[in-house]
Amino acid sequence: MRILFLGDVMGRAGRAAVTEHLPRLRADWRLDFVVVNGENATNGMGLSGEHAKALLDAGADCLTLGDHAFDQKDMLQFIEGESRIIRPLNFAKNAPGKGFRLFTARNGRKVLVMQVLGQVFMKRPFDDPFSAVEPILKSHPRGGLADAVIVDMHCEATSEKMAMGHYCDGRASLVVGTHTHVPTADAQVLPGGTGYLSDAGMCGDYNSVIGMDKAEPMRRFITGMPKARFTPATGEATLSGLFVETEDRTGAARAVRMVRIGGRLEQAAP
Repeated sequence: MRILFLGDVMGRAGRAAVTEHLPRLRADWRLDFVVVNGENATNGMGLSGEHAKALLDAGADCLTLGDHAFDQKDMLQFIEGESRIIRPLNFAKNAPGKGFRLFTARNGRKVLVMQVLGQVFMKRPFDDPFSAVEPILKSHPRGGLADAVIVDMHCEATSEKMAMGHYCDGRASLVVGTHTHVPTADAQVLPGGTGYLSDAGMCGDYNSVIGMDKAEPMRRFITGMPKARFTPATGEATLSGLFVETEDRTGAARAVRMVRIGGRLEQAAP
């Protein structure tokens, strides 16, 4: 299978990058399945139903969220009627929606997508992410019930993301980190055949402070005093993520390549 995972969509610039590039990439790269992390797509804080529809219409098969999952209040209801949106497994026991789902890709194969929140340096004390993913991995074996297994590890610490990658090695097709908006350069296939990247980065304007207009974050760092609200940067965005090819029989990752298209970080396509 040919799978594309795109990192956190940041504001209007990030949405524009996805809607501009993704339809062409689906055709040119013959993509079977696309996952997009959309949790910052609406004003940099959460995802609205309207913007979720735009990302899905652009070609996403699944949208993942994160710790800002329900910052846009309409998502509380919208997620219940839209099975293509996944919230974190360990967000809260009574949270609406689901933290994992088995999808049918365009080539007819089954793809399991799950998302989990880390604990290190996070603002809320979320439940243990490792025990959260364990029963899902057991019930949906890679190469068995699921032809491919994708884990979105949404957290701050690279060490926690790496630990999740090794924990899922041999059982997931891909473990990719989201949340920090900074792309890492450690794309690899782990010994057990799990593709891994510590952070996919963001789909947003990199002439910014993690996607926000530079002025207010810099003022707060320098003076320690807020003056205005954070607002997403609106310059040309870079589409950031990971392209993965998996084995049809086993679901193991065969190759992984980082994706950087447009904006300030553009590089050669896979």
